[in-house]
Amino acid sequence: MGSLGLTPITTSGQKNSTVVVIEQEQEQEPASPATRLFHTKNLNCHIIAILGCTTKINPDVIKKGLESTLLNHPRFSSIPVLDEKKGVRKWKKTKVNVEEHIVCPDLDPDMDSPDEFLENYTSNQTTIPLDMTKPLWEVHILNIKTSEANAIGLLKLHHSIGDGMSIVSLILACTRKASDPEALPTLPSSTKKEKNDVGLLRRFCYYVWFLCMVFWYTIGDVVLFLATMLFLKDTETPMKGGVGVEHSPKRLVHTTVSLDDMKIVKNALNLTINDVVMGMAQAGFSRYLNRRYGNKNGKGSSKTNNLPKNIRLRGSIVFNIRPSTGIKALAEMMEKKSKARWGNKIGYVLTRLPISLPDNPLDYIRQAKTIIDRKKLSLESRFSFSAAKLTQDIFGTKVAAKVTRRVLSSTTVLISNVVGPQEEITFYGHKLAYVAPTTFGLPYAVTIHFQSYCNKMTISMAVDPQVIPDPYQLCDDLQDSLQMFKEAVTKQDMV
Repeated sequence: MGSLGLTPITTSGQKNSTVVVIEQEQEQEPASPATRLFHTKNLNCHIIAILGCTTKINPDVIKKGLESTLLNHPRFSSIPVLDEKKGVRKWKKTKVNVEEHIVCPDLDPDMDSPDEFLENYTSNQTTIPLDMTKPLWEVHILNIKTSEANAIGLLKLHHSIGDGMSIVSLILACTRKASDPEALPTLPSSTKKEKNDVGLLRRFCYYVWFLCMVFWYTIGDVVLFLATMLFLKDTETPMKGGVGVEHSPKRLVHTTVSLDDMKIVKNALNLTINDVVMGMAQAGFSRYLNRRYGNKNGKGSSKTNNLPKNIRLRGSIVFNIRPSTGIKALAEMMEKKSKARWGNKIGYVLTRLPISLPDNPLDYIRQAKTIIDRKKLSLESRFSFSAAKLTQDIFGTKVAAKVTRRVLSSTTVLISNVVGPQEEITFYGHKLAYVAPTTFGLPYAVTIHFQSYCNKMTISMAVDPQVIPDPYQLCDDLQDSLQMFKEAVTKQDMV
């Protein structure tokens, strides 16, 4: 995709020209293993978060807000540098000119097809690398009215700065409740099941059973993980990316579904939202592939089963491996001894996504729940994190990056689900209509992120248009899957 021909300008209308001045005497902080991996050619991953606002964005207000919050964070005021003597990458404190990080193009507010412009603009950002001589983040302000918002804020940053949990915590620290401009948003918390008053013997038996299951499932998952590293690959389906897919331009699209509808399904089946999310993914992929195979075979009907037998399709599911779960306040994440420490504290698991067209659509969710429950009893996510670190320590970062890329590229899709604020919020005084984060730079033709906000769930995707030429059809299939589940549980309740 060619350049849009837009010249980044600062909020004062001057072109970027200031060179970042590095404080040579400032103490350097060693980069984490994940940071070093994300700065390799094979895993050069970025995050883009689209913030739809209900009002026009004031660049001066955003600038002042960033100066008082974001710039105080060490990762947003440092650059990664390479220690030539030791060959180790470190974070180095630098002076930041916030205007160099704000891109505010002069746009026609009455342009034709603003939605198409936004899609082209965001897709173009996947081809433009961040300037490594400056802290690795940018804020783009697009004062155009789309079908979903009156203005768009675009936060682009390098994944080495932090993972999804860290970034969401940071964004929340820059926001306030729409109902109370002085109050921070309510942080979602993980619910813990109440402990039953059971006897000592029963409790002992439960823990023995639990440890046996953890050991058994972990061994099985580690074996499959190693097999994937060596030879086991997913079926070459119309969703599977090829060699070099991580470097191809991506189209960023999203759709929104009702979180209340998801809760109806969740409550009816006594599940979690994450179970519903995985069921939607499994059903949506099955419907999409069935249509693609039907068109390829000339059958064309989505109601006919056009799927080949024994499709192996797996997703890399991102897991937070911090001892403390859930979204945490930024201040807590920055504490040195915090269990919710800032950074890239994520592992991934290789999860089977059965592709089929069952008679009962709720079978998708039941299958997904069985698979996810099993994964929760496995230490695969911690193994993937530790294995990458150990490989890096022994063989170096380049080898670890190649091994990690080999594992990821053997699967088909990356899936992430991050819980967001429970009420409407403002970003430096600008009320948000939606939040749509996604990533690019990993070896996938499809990455999908589920982001909740108030009573909505945004499904945002980064796709390779050469592999997925009709991404909105995939969005529709995911959206229709939820409606299919809702209708099924409604009929079930009526019986």
